[in-house]
Amino acid sequence: MQPGEAILALGALAQEHRLALFKLLVRAGAEGLPAGAIAAELDIPNSSLSFHLAQLNRAGLINQTRNGRSLVYSANYAGMNALMGYLMENCCAGSTSCGTEASCAAPATSSSERKSA
Repeated sequence: MQPGEAILALGALAQEHRLALFKLLVRAGAEGLPAGAIAAELDIPNSSLSFHLAQLNRAGLINQTRNGRSLVYSANYAGMNALMGYLMENCCAGSTSCGTEASCAAPATSSSERKSA
């Protein structure tokens, strides 16, 4: 992935409705969802939804397929993985000891580590 592609993908996700839309499609799995179901689930007007879907599609984060008269959208897992790979490619500066305990891994939390307000 090139820097421009990463910027386009990150920019597409940097909006509340598009981020929610992408997360919904990730949860839906490979089958995806028709546009009407997405609009109903996220309570987004069709005109706005079309714009958001186009942005995510242009960024390579979702796929669009036709099923009869319906357009079905699904997460592009290869595009998502390419973005994650690009973001993590220099994790631990190439050290061979970089693993799940490394600082670039998500911190593990336990129920005993809850923060109080």
